[in-house]
Amino acid sequence: MLVYKVLRDAEWRDFQRDGATEGAPVDLADGYIHFSTAETLQETLDKHFAGEDGLWLIACEADALGAKLTWEESRGGLLFPHLYRALSLADVAWWRALPLGPDGHETGVAP
Repeated sequence: MLVYKVLRDAEWRDFQRDGATEGAPVDLADGYIHFSTAETLQETLDKHFAGEDGLWLIACEADALGAKLTWEESRGGLLFPHLYRALSLADVAWWRALPLGPDGHETGVAP
């Protein structure tokens, strides 16, 4: 199962340069890296990234992230994946730009 992380352009460039990331400012504040599932990704984009351009969609295999990936209740009682360690480039299955279109962000990820 894939889980998804949205990064802003500067965060993605830093991640590529450093080879690892502790996440975005919200992740640092909360003490873990927030991920979304295919089912929750669009709501995450609409709630936290509405109108933002220059985003990147990062996909990771949940099983490959190991025991430090936990599933915890969040919005509306849904379970969200949270990673309690740094994310390395080796963890990333694929990535792509997530452009802002006239109707918002289209993930191309089927729930």
